[in-house]
Amino acid sequence: MSPGAIAIAVINGTDMQVCEIYETAIANAVFGDPQYDLANPWYELKLCAVNGNEPAARGFSVRTAHGLDDLVVADTVIVPSVPYYVLHGEAPLPSDFVEALREAARAGARMASMCTGAFALAEAGLLNGRRATTHWMHTSDLAKRYPEVQVEDTVLYVDDGDVLTSAGMSAGLDLCLHLVRRDLGAYVAGQLARRMVVAGHRPGGQAQFVDLSVPDSDDDTLAMTMDWASRNLDQPLTIDAMAKQAGMSNRTFFRKLQATTGLTPLKWLLNQRLSRAQSLLETTDLPIERVSEASGLGTAANLRRHFTTHFGVTPTDYRHSLSAGVRAQSRGAGAAPVTRSPAPGSCQPSAGQELSAGQGPLPA
Repeated sequence: MSPGAIAIAVINGTDMQVCEIYETAIANAVFGDPQYDLANPWYELKLCAVNGNEPAARGFSVRTAHGLDDLVVADTVIVPSVPYYVLHGEAPLPSDFVEALREAARAGARMASMCTGAFALAEAGLLNGRRATTHWMHTSDLAKRYPEVQVEDTVLYVDDGDVLTSAGMSAGLDLCLHLVRRDLGAYVAGQLARRMVVAGHRPGGQAQFVDLSVPDSDDDTLAMTMDWASRNLDQPLTIDAMAKQAGMSNRTFFRKLQATTGLTPLKWLLNQRLSRAQSLLETTDLPIERVSEASGLGTAANLRRHFTTHFGVTPTDYRHSLSAGVRAQSRGAGAAPVTRSPAPGSCQPSAGQELSAGQGPLPA
């Protein structure tokens, strides 16, 4: 079964600004370049524009044979940034574009936005009563224009089940990889991220901006320590151990890691452990007890508690929800079809829940 048809909804196919082009290209890079060795079939991608065959007077333009009729029948609709003239209130969104978004949502499409694309979803009424985000420079404006939207002004992205929104620029890539993770599993998303040479999983609750001025040199000791920890998740890692590996005091290590990732060391470590557990559940037949040990979560009970808190499903149910084809492909055993992950409430995060680290003790 296909992971679905994705429509990138371009509001204005001519005179596109850099941010619009950048985010459109991100979605094309993630969903439009088939990775058949990871999942076969891959996504079906269509670039849908209101006017996609007109030359640009300035800036960039896109040429596409797909219009709004293709948008309304897609399984997932992704809206990149809106044009500046819309953002600044100089002109409204095209009424036929807004109605197409509503029609797609009524038909059951999963709706997503990158950066200021949230303004388009809000204009269509799709964010009313929901949590959502956009670029931090525009969150106050989004909240002012659309008071029925519960605007989160610091997170990278918000997964509200069938409606997802992300912050600006690179956060759009995080959202796209999160969608792959939902549809095809952590292993496929991780391998795709590796091929794109980006972080495999930045949780939605991570801060949009962090104090990058804290590191006072080009020393890559912290990155090496984070890599070391990721390769030794089955060990009893502590802040003391990681700080010692980095050759720093606990306080300095805590400060530098939080400045780099926007997360405390324990929250960052918990995310790594859960990601490892997901991959092991997808790619191996190890008993739950062994998965918990290998991911460093200690007991099976501890794994179940954290896994259920973060993903709204038990590790056993998560494994059962995946097709045998996913695990077979990830072990290099051919190209069997991949079954799309179930809807929210099964192996996906619960509606309204960010993929951020939860609370609770980690193994010592």
